[in-house]
Amino acid sequence: MGQEQDHQAERARDAERLRDLEARLGERTGQAPGMRGEEHFSQANMAWRMVTELVAGLAIGFGVGFGLDYLFGTTPFLMVVFVLFGLAAGVKTMLRTANEIGKTPGQPGDDKGE
Repeated sequence: MGQEQDHQAERARDAERLRDLEARLGERTGQAPGMRGEEHFSQANMAWRMVTELVAGLAIGFGVGFGLDYLFGTTPFLMVVFVLFGLAAGVKTMLRTANEIGKTPGQPGDDKGE
């Protein structure tokens, strides 16, 4: 538990150092310091990203299941199972992406989707 607190404190220090660096670079270039998330993605771009993540999960699940069915000579049982696993993975990834939209950049835990 203490190790997790140290890790969180270290991430907070790193985020603060990054903000300071951005501020100093902004002063040198004559621009206002930018946040990491200032690259505004339109809602359409985010929607396409989420659709792509879902389709990728389904495609990977289909490929793995089809390959295992071919290898073992089974009915499409494994294909169905792995397509469902791919669907679950794609939905989980979509939810993580949707959660990123509402986060303020630079907060500890951004890369975990929390």
